Amino acid sequence: MTQNGTKTPLYLLALIVLLGNISLGAQEQVYRIFKDSRVVNIHSPETLPKGRLDVRISHRFGDIAGDNGGFATFYGLETASDVSIGAEYGISDRLTAGLYRAKGAGVSVEGFPGLRQLLNGVGKLRLTRQEESGGTPLSATLMGLVSLSTQEKLEGAGNEASIASFPEFSHRIASHIQLILARKFSDGFSLQVSPGYTHRNLVPFEDKNGMFSLSAGGRVQVTRTFGLLADAVFPLIDSRKSGSGYFPAIGLGFEFETSGHIFQVNLTNATALMETDFIPYTTTDWTEGQFRLGFTISRWFNL
Repeated sequence: MTQNGTKTPLYLLALIVLLGNISLGAQEQVYRIFKDSRVVNIHSPETLPKGRLDVRISHRFGDIAGDNGGFATFYGLETASDVSIGAEYGISDRLTAGLYRAKGAGVSVEGFPGLRQLLNGVGKLRLTRQEESGGTPLSATLMGLVSLSTQEKLEGAGNEASIASFPEFSHRIASHIQLILARKFSDGFSLQVSPGYTHRNLVPFEDKNGMFSLSAGGRVQVTRTFGLLADAVFPLIDSRKSGSGYFPAIGLGFEFETSGHIFQVNLTNATALMETDFIPYTTTDWTEGQFRLGFTISRWFNL
């Protein structure tokens, strides 16, 4: 093939053919499988667009019913099991990073108080995005979380067995990683499944440092701005000790979307907000009235 007497290089022909095939094979991508970066307790596959800042405030109240709820605490509204404030930023369309300060649920473990004053670093990397018409069937995102307890360590005789004794600085740290696989089946229904692994550098006596978990979440779009949410996290461990937790964390909720805001109200038996806190230390049970009201406010900014 020639043009004006000049031969077209073979590598240029190959490049043109390759780009043509890519163009012909490209599929329309599916966006916003979930409206928010969280379902109820767990992360969704969503990452932020490049240059977007998401400021988030989350709150978990006390037990609505059970021994610690009822009218005496105005059904949990007079107590706070956990509070978190922080922000996430879209470094690119595929990579999001965030930093949060959480009160920490401080669940009692074997008679000792649990961890408080948690500094949490979050990172999310989108691996694939769901495509239409025979393209990539799932959206896949890798999420990682590192938590550092900044509370004063418990010292003195009798506190050696506490997870807040912190013999070494590294004992203040816990981490979690999970792979989020999600699909939007229709404009009104999305579903995700997430295998995960949590590691704590210091654990109660006879407990295990590492534990696997499996979570699932779903969303039903009711109107253009209103959706119903549900998720559940199941720790995969060979024993469940009442003093150490390992109860499934189950959440139900609904969300409203307005211009730049997402407001979520939920019910959950999880007392904590971060995976490193609620996956290994959920000791509360829905069947005993040990669930609570919670909410999250999310506000996006362009930077």
